[in-house]
Amino acid sequence: MQPGASRITGFSVKHHRLFLHRRPVLTSSLREALVSFITFLRMLNHPVLVGHNIRRFDCHVLARALDEFGLRLDFQKEVSGFVDTLPLARQLLKDSGLQSFKQENLVKTFLGVSYVAHNALEDVQALQKLYWALKPTADQIQEHIFTLDSLPAKAVNHVPVRPSGQRGLCERFSKALDITREERAEECLDI
Repeated sequence: MQPGASRITGFSVKHHRLFLHRRPVLTSSLREALVSFITFLRMLNHPVLVGHNIRRFDCHVLARALDEFGLRLDFQKEVSGFVDTLPLARQLLKDSGLQSFKQENLVKTFLGVSYVAHNALEDVQALQKLYWALKPTADQIQEHIFTLDSLPAKAVNHVPVRPSGQRGLCERFSKALDITREERAEECLDI
């Protein structure tokens, strides 16, 4: 995990174990998580997945992970595509005078609330409320739908899954955690 990402999210990895704010987190293997996600999506009748700034970052990470496990086609059968709310908000609010289109800023400006950014549940709940507040039309949504295959080829196909000197995604996150109380206490003291 990159130091910058760790500072933003509070997550860290030590001795192949995931921690959130220095506390051990139980995990699943990356493959198991992807398969479970695809199974969940199958129940939703081809949803459009929505996120903020996902076209530049999250979808590339997702595509690489799906490719590493040969799950991209299974995933693509279950979703209709993605909508990135960053360019959607820029289009809808182009005359608003806003300087920052970060999700936190949009939520504060249009919903009048603050939330814990980079916490998955808080991010999703805030984005859902923001999306409904923006009230995009069906045509505006359709303009912003994209698929993993529409991402720039170099970002998906040529970004190495294993940067020099690092293990691949599946090697880094393939072991589910089995932590005893003693190990938890020991690991927390070591951080």
